[in-house]
Amino acid sequence: MQVFDERLQALEEAIGGVLGICLVARDGICVQVRKSAENLDLEALAAEVLTLVGRISDPEHDPSVGRVRGFSIAGDGLTLAVAAVTPTYYLLAALDDETRLGRARFELRRARLVFEPDLL
Repeated sequence: MQVFDERLQALEEAIGGVLGICLVARDGICVQVRKSAENLDLEALAAEVLTLVGRISDPEHDPSVGRVRGFSIAGDGLTLAVAAVTPTYYLLAALDDETRLGRARFELRRARLVFEPDLL
């Protein structure tokens, strides 16, 4: 959808250093994807990351955790930042090593206010 693409572009610009960003459903299917790194398989990463979200949020796994609102995974050359928009939609950003994670997490949480009305 054009509206989600425009919002992801604005979010990408606010964060800086974004290799790819997507709006992804809880089942791991990307609703909208933007990426600048051609070799980045953001759709596959989104599916894997949302599988982790589901496992972490599973009350049988640990009932004290509750719904995951956000987390990050740092690797060599790539950091993934995830933030919940609604109980069924998340934003996932793949960041380069130079990107400030705190700024990315702040912007992802703030973007919830922009995306949430169209996803409820």
